[in-house]
Amino acid sequence: MGVLNVTPDSFSDGGRWLQHDRAVEHGLRLWAEGAALVDVGGESTRPGAPRVAAPTELGRVLPVVRDLVAAGVAVSVDTMRASVAQACVEVGAVVVNDVSGGLADPAMLRCVADAGVDYVAMHWRAHSARMADLARYDDVVADVRRELEQRVEAALAAGVRPERLVLDPGIGFAKTAEHNWALLAAVGTLTGLGHRLLVGVSRKRFLGALLADPVTGEPRPTGERDAAALALTTVLAERGVWAVRTHTVRPHVDALRVLSRLAAEGAGGPVDGSSG
Repeated sequence: MGVLNVTPDSFSDGGRWLQHDRAVEHGLRLWAEGAALVDVGGESTRPGAPRVAAPTELGRVLPVVRDLVAAGVAVSVDTMRASVAQACVEVGAVVVNDVSGGLADPAMLRCVADAGVDYVAMHWRAHSARMADLARYDDVVADVRRELEQRVEAALAAGVRPERLVLDPGIGFAKTAEHNWALLAAVGTLTGLGHRLLVGVSRKRFLGALLADPVTGEPRPTGERDAAALALTTVLAERGVWAVRTHTVRPHVDALRVLSRLAAEGAGGPVDGSSG
């Protein structure tokens, strides 16, 4: 899933793709590099980010979604609002990626159920301005699993078909670095819930902390965390994760091709019969 932030304030690339033509161009580039989905979002969810008005969010994403769909791109819309989700589905978005898991807008679950599209429900406790205050768990893996199970129950009760449901552990959302690492190490516990799993680690703060300068302690800058995220993509793919959400598509596609080739060899050789 390639990230397309049509925002002025996203933590990694805020403002780069806010202008419509540049956003569409970048979305087409992500698709050409091998993204299975281009995830278009118009509201930053970085820690501390303020909410934007619904008309502002819709005005940012709807024209981009429409033009990408017209160009043959499979688009997901990254939104917590049912009204934005509905409008984007109407012009061809095939996935709704809701970081609140249906908690931010009580109309969302019924909206996606009626639309019949895939729905990503992320583990979430509060909006960005408050989420750091809620990074408290007795056992982060057990607690996140239980809270995701609650979102599954709510989605199914609203009519979302089980095969349409994707879960996301919400790396970095109301979680410390230690929480993130514990969840990633135990990702099999979450794939065991019986639904596809999406994980987003691209350029996030906990990677910057891991790669901090050994002398100054300064976190690694956001644009220099991609190799670390790529390492996680490789591990997560081997552990059964359905998709990863990334700012840099091509390296991740390349890594997955390597894994696929090795898997084919282990199964008796390349599926196309070639020697290499």
